[in-house]
Amino acid sequence: MNPPGFSRILEDVFGMSPMTTFQIKISDALSKEATAEGLLESGVLEALLRERLAAVRVGKMQTARQKMVLAAMPPMTGEEIEAEIKSYRAERRRTARA
Repeated sequence: MNPPGFSRILEDVFGMSPMTTFQIKISDALSKEATAEGLLESGVLEALLRERLAAVRVGKMQTARQKMVLAAMPPMTGEEIEAEIKSYRAERRRTARA
């Protein structure tokens, strides 16, 4: 395990992100087909995960928007929108470091 702040040093000083290794269990047939298509390459898997995470975030935003419409909330002010954006960015930075 890396010491506290290690990932921030990697990012700030070296421009690197810490990496995680994981193992999955899939059928041999799926593995062969995915390998043949190049889908199990780390760069491809990373891109697939990023695309899916983006879709999940969009879905969450759409759900939140629908909840706001249903709750008949008044429109947000520019200051409120800016505060939400800052909060979201701070949360993303915090989770990225974890």
